[in-house]
Amino acid sequence: MDVAQLVKDALGVEVGETTVRTGGQLSTVHEVQTDADPVIVKVYAPEWRWKQAKEVHVYGMLEPEVGGSIPRVLHVGDGVTILTKLDGVPLSELAPPDWRTTYTQVGELLRRVHQIPQPEYGYLTDQILDPLPDNDQYMRRQFAKKLHEFEQLGGDLTLHAKITGYVDRQANLFADNTAPTLCHNDFHEGNILVDPVTWQVNGFIDVENAIAADPLVDVAKTIAYSVRDNAEKLAGLTAGYGLLPADRIALYRLYHSLELWDWFASIGETTHLAGIARDMAELVES
Repeated sequence: MDVAQLVKDALGVEVGETTVRTGGQLSTVHEVQTDADPVIVKVYAPEWRWKQAKEVHVYGMLEPEVGGSIPRVLHVGDGVTILTKLDGVPLSELAPPDWRTTYTQVGELLRRVHQIPQPEYGYLTDQILDPLPDNDQYMRRQFAKKLHEFEQLGGDLTLHAKITGYVDRQANLFADNTAPTLCHNDFHEGNILVDPVTWQVNGFIDVENAIAADPLVDVAKTIAYSVRDNAEKLAGLTAGYGLLPADRIALYRLYHSLELWDWFASIGETTHLAGIARDMAELVES
């Protein structure tokens, strides 16, 4: 595919250098220089066209609330999406002088995402798949699915039993949420772009994991993947987002760890399995 010619034809601009960018597991991602601003071109294989439709749909929902903090969709074609390029460097590649201030911005931005209501709970494509009407049913289904995968993939049965018991004891917390929202579901430092001069959080990318769920599911994943035990990051996130109920956050952190263990095991990546299992054991014994 001649990506440069595609951009020229679709946008009516003159094009320059085209480079292939990293990070496109489900699509080939190109950056194309134009006589205006650079653009991002994502080319999807036929089996992943549904991911293309999802990305366009989710960015469309986000635009009224966080426009300017996300890429803008410029063109949608047959397996090809052209987006504006969001300026900034992934936060994962930087060391801000003040983590609390940076994470206050992260919390504020995530809170704005969670202002976008959803009609039911479930996985998003360009609609909600297998929707459920309440958080209790949804999270029980999700834990049951991930626990089954854990067992099938050879997870420790003693740990499986401990997780099952912990979830049974804490499941009443699911009902504390009664209003599903749009959740990015991958709001970690690799997807958050920051200006390394001003330390302003410019926005975020990669909406391919988006779900309709309890917004604290989203917050818990940010904590599990990026905040970890960093007190300054957590203080900033809380300042920007609002108070976070520790019990529900812990329950959702367990879910994300279980999901990650299952994912690594399913692709044969064993390096991190023991560490994730230790994290889960600490969570259920705390």
